[in-house]
Amino acid sequence: MGPLLRLVLSVTALSLAWLSQPSGSSASLRGICAVSAKVAWASGSGGTCLRTLDGGATWHALTVPGDVKLDFRGLVAFDDRTAFVMSAGPGAQSQVFRTSDGGAHWDRVLSDPDDDGFFDALAFWDRKHGMVLGDPVAGRFAVLTTEDGGATWQRQSPPPALKGEGAFAASNSSIALRHDGGRLEAWFASGGPGAARVFHSADAGRTWSVTTTPIRNDSASAGIFSIAFADSQHGVAVGGDYSKPDQDQHNIAITSDGGRTWIEPPGSRPRGFRSAVAFMADQKIWITTGTSGSDFSSDGGRTWVGFDVGAFNAIGCVSRSATWAAGPKGRIARMAIR
Repeated sequence: MGPLLRLVLSVTALSLAWLSQPSGSSASLRGICAVSAKVAWASGSGGTCLRTLDGGATWHALTVPGDVKLDFRGLVAFDDRTAFVMSAGPGAQSQVFRTSDGGAHWDRVLSDPDDDGFFDALAFWDRKHGMVLGDPVAGRFAVLTTEDGGATWQRQSPPPALKGEGAFAASNSSIALRHDGGRLEAWFASGGPGAARVFHSADAGRTWSVTTTPIRNDSASAGIFSIAFADSQHGVAVGGDYSKPDQDQHNIAITSDGGRTWIEPPGSRPRGFRSAVAFMADQKIWITTGTSGSDFSSDGGRTWVGFDVGAFNAIGCVSRSATWAAGPKGRIARMAIR
């Protein structure tokens, strides 16, 4: 058996499927966070925040105070009681709330300090250290970090943005964070005309470098929508043009040197625009999804196999037994692997 045939067999040996669950919501869901096989949280438009404690058999709506029209596109949960949700929108419509009692009570811990700002993503290294990414203000992306669990936030200063460059608040995954040996690494991704770049910090956002990728950036609706890392060196960025969901040209890039360089994979690509990518560590596979379907890779992102054609926006992945996707019209599904 030749090496190419062995590769094809290894990639297709897995059988993946999204199993739909009743969310009880019709919102556009763009935040999903898996905590365990039993616990997951989801969020979206119209002030929507959902939680399951039974593996998704039932999802319950939680009430976050304030304007019910807030669009909760970002979500980070640590357990069944502690979570942060981030709303996206112009200026004061971008906010971050925190709960420590399972959503019974929420505290607003951050409001966008810029009238012309727009929050795109929220992520945490651990319970104390976190980051919010926002679109450029005065020529630079808004990067805000906390070292005390959201009680206070500090503005960082990444390299200047290009004209028309921004981030996408599509899946709360335009940021990737890693906590390795005491070093707090961060990557965030951009899009827009002429810009599909990755910014990297090895010191919790204090200093940054930036590099280009081969992902398409030929319009305001094109660029990198999601970035994730399997370890400190190996990462995948996905995107394309969300206005052209079935086009697969230049929709993915991979790195093996921590993001210093990015290349298009040598094998098959995901089958269209993709808004989220995640690494399932216990299975050593990558999963990506978007409004035209889902794909997976078991060879480090070099070759991709489609397994679903349903529309999703975001992925929350902990393990084989704890992976969910969320999407339009309240769609939630859990991963099944055979």
